[in-house]
Amino acid sequence: MGNDETGHGFDHIQRVVGLADHISQSYPKADYVLTITAAYLHDVIDEKLVADTVAASAEVRQFLSDQGLTIPQIDTVFLIMDNMSYHKTLDGTAKPLPLEGQIVQDADRLDAIGAIGISRAIYFGGHFGEKIYDPAVKPRTEMTHAEYRNLDNETIINHFYEKLLTLKDLMNTEAAKRLAEHRQQVMLDFLAEYKAEWNAEA
Repeated sequence: MGNDETGHGFDHIQRVVGLADHISQSYPKADYVLTITAAYLHDVIDEKLVADTVAASAEVRQFLSDQGLTIPQIDTVFLIMDNMSYHKTLDGTAKPLPLEGQIVQDADRLDAIGAIGISRAIYFGGHFGEKIYDPAVKPRTEMTHAEYRNLDNETIINHFYEKLLTLKDLMNTEAAKRLAEHRQQVMLDFLAEYKAEWNAEA
């Protein structure tokens, strides 16, 4: 992930690990090793970042085996990685996550909102040549997986309404819900200011 230019680089990984560590302190029943392992690896087989997900998955399985993880532990890490992405909620294919996966999912979603989320959304959209804003283009609702991946029908500002502002209410843990409240307000304030400046309001 060192050369990533979409907002999913190692800095993102480090923040997700830090957030997962913070959240896990409130949930001692969660397996800490599996939580942090999944946090570090959660993006390495993601379809939007990896050209060959099958090869990437095989490489990760071998890596985890080499580190001494058991097959059940590896299966749990993959269950988390395979089912935590937002797009899985759009087509209803996501399997229920164990507590460790809920923590990692919350950490990943927290890094998608707030001030960091704003900068990552702009960075991601710029990388793929998205239009910043067009008031005539309305946010999409009830998207399928294919529609979600189709950036031709999206603007960067609309992405906040289509996804980012919905994440607060999708948090699994109470610890994450508390953190999400402030980050949500940061985004709402940004959008209000952005539109005021767009319309050249004094």
